[in-house]
Amino acid sequence: MLAKRIIPCLDIKDGRVVKGINFLDLRDAGDPVEQAAIYDQAGADELALLDITASHEDRNTLLDVVRRVSDAIFIPFCVGGGIRTVEDIRATLLAGADKVSLNSSAVKDPSIIREGAEQFGSQCIVVAMDVRWNSQTTQWDVLINGGRTPTGLEAISWAQKAESLGAGEILLTCMDKDGTRDGYQLDLTRAIAEGISIPVIASGGAGKVEHFYDVLTTGGADAALAATLFHYHELTLADLKDYLHARGVPIRMGSPYALT
Repeated sequence: MLAKRIIPCLDIKDGRVVKGINFLDLRDAGDPVEQAAIYDQAGADELALLDITASHEDRNTLLDVVRRVSDAIFIPFCVGGGIRTVEDIRATLLAGADKVSLNSSAVKDPSIIREGAEQFGSQCIVVAMDVRWNSQTTQWDVLINGGRTPTGLEAISWAQKAESLGAGEILLTCMDKDGTRDGYQLDLTRAIAEGISIPVIASGGAGKVEHFYDVLTTGGADAALAATLFHYHELTLADLKDYLHARGVPIRMGSPYALT
């Protein structure tokens, strides 16, 4: 069985790491390069860097930040926000990213998933989904532009389409859970994981070690992404991995890149 992954996430706004609740009330959480280096040494399996206002502000990802983060770490990292074209994918990968995360652009023009996978390989293409429960239609709706704009897409069918177009992973964020610390949305995560064959990265709601265990087992996720707990030093990667390992979750212990 492949090892489960723990992925700290750096949400970037104006070149700084920020964190909020339900995508709102953002507060400063530090310098992205410093944070990235800390996570690298602490044993993160990967890193996600998401420029959360790039699409809404109709601008490109901050490639200078990508370059500086790339120079500071050895672990793989994924970059998202403001990537609209195949050339944007190319520029982001050349800046040092190992993967790109496509969200709004993939919904607006799904062909970017196929073209990106064909040119750079599916392993480079992550389709991110910001999802919220719609009580009127009793389905999980997909939103874009930082969770501001409904799309009319249903989450499971959109994940399946993304896979068919060549996506290598799905980054699934439950907006209802984002920043709440009361646990990942297990039913949603399980439904997506069972509906596709590519890995699912769960995001939104981590508050304690048990939540990671739940989403990596009951939720069927291949990886768990979190921000608040790690940024404010409420949980260390080492303690989390010790907990998961002790409970039989296949996990890579420590960091092969740590300096002695």
